[in-house]
Amino acid sequence: MTGWRPSPRPLLGAFGLAALGDLAALLAGSDTAHAVFKPLLMPLLAAYVLARRGPRLLLAALLLGWGGDTLLLLDTDPAFLAGMGSFAAGHVCYLVLFRRYGRMGRYGAALVAAYALALAGTVTLLWPDLPADLRGPVAGYSLLLTAMAVGAAALGVTAAAGGALFLLSDTLIATGVADWPQLPRPDLAVMLTYIAAQYLLARGVLAAHQRIGTGTAVSSAESATTTPSAITSPRAGT
Repeated sequence: MTGWRPSPRPLLGAFGLAALGDLAALLAGSDTAHAVFKPLLMPLLAAYVLARRGPRLLLAALLLGWGGDTLLLLDTDPAFLAGMGSFAAGHVCYLVLFRRYGRMGRYGAALVAAYALALAGTVTLLWPDLPADLRGPVAGYSLLLTAMAVGAAALGVTAAAGGALFLLSDTLIATGVADWPQLPRPDLAVMLTYIAAQYLLARGVLAAHQRIGTGTAVSSAESATTTPSAITSPRAGT
């Protein structure tokens, strides 16, 4: 007799409702509602992954994202650095998963070069405007985040899109930290891209995990290239 597991569909629905609630809170300018909904996002997505019998490292990546989300709500410098560390650890989990389940296609070298160029250009442009005490941590985090985005492409289009959106989300944050001119409602754009990124990464890993479990490896033809996006900072407390 097997142990009881919750149904994945209601958990995914709950994650979607929490995401809509958080985005609505940002639109309404409600910090209280945002502080309620934001910490629910990654635990609900992790519960969905658990119900789908996903790999433990994917659960760890999502829960480390939850740690970062929660810490950054505190809006203090120590919490910001701790949150950055939590997200960085999550990216390491993703990198291990990508190496385990995928392989780069024939455009892998070109993808690495494109992301490396985007990383160097963006960090160079932002460097003078970043606070001096954040330049080193931002540069180190950016390198790890770039590696994660490149590695995501080894699992195919879905995960590659998730990696690219994670980069975009953190780039929007970095421009705010550097006090660059912002788009209307930057907090909404940051959370929208972040939520989509984590969902797409989870979906991509789950699909690869299922293929491996059924004896079907991710082929190079399924690996995808993405348009490189600018890379920079850790997730701010939006």
